Parts: sequence; C-alpha cells; structure tokens
Amino acid sequence: MEINSIITFLTCIILIFIFGKIFIWPIKSILRLILNSIFGGILIYIINLIGANFNFHIGLNFLTSLIVGFLGMPGAILLIILKIILRIIKTSLKFKQEKFFNLIGNFSFLIGLKSL
Repeated sequence: MEINSIITFLTCIILIFIFGKIFIWPIKSILRLILNSIFGGILIYIINLIGANFNFHIGLNFLTSLIVGFLGMPGAILLIILKIILRIIKTSLKFKQEKFFNLIGNFSFLIGLKSL
C-alpha cells in the first residue's frame, strides 16, 4: 500500500469519528427527549386515572407530554397546579357572569327587555 492511501484511509477514519461525535450528541438528546415525553404521557395517563375519581383531567397531548418530558415530576406537578388555578379562575368568572346576568334580569323590566 502506498503512503498516500494509508494517509487517506486514516484521515477518513478520523473524520468519521469526528462526525460521529458531532451527530451522536444531538441524536442522544433527541432520543432522551422522546423517551422522557413517552414517560410524561404515561405519567399524565396515570394522573388522569387517579383524577377520574375526583373529576380531574389533564389533556394528554404533545405539549403536556413534552412539558412533563422536559421537567419530569416537577412538570407533572406544574400541570396539576395550573389546572387547579385555571379551574378556580373559571369558576370565579362563571360566578361573576351568573351574578351579572341575574342583576340584568332583575332590572330588565326598567329598560323594556324581556327576562333572560
């Protein structure tokens, strides 16, 4: 074998190792994210199974499983807390809306509106 062939062969091997290192790290990160997202989906499913007894449900979609995939158990706790806070806000707004419509209903005869 000529020296040029050996140098070319060794250079190709070194380049393969360099490109392997460059592309393996992102692939590992992507695979880790996919596995964590699958774990997040399973965790949300378990939360929904337990929460069914308490009329509690977290939507199982790509975004929620990614949140739990990135953050793990704290992400699941974050979703639970957000769901509770949003439920409280929704209930509060619904109560205010009902109160407002009751108020309008009480005074609708003054402005000639039919009762709501």
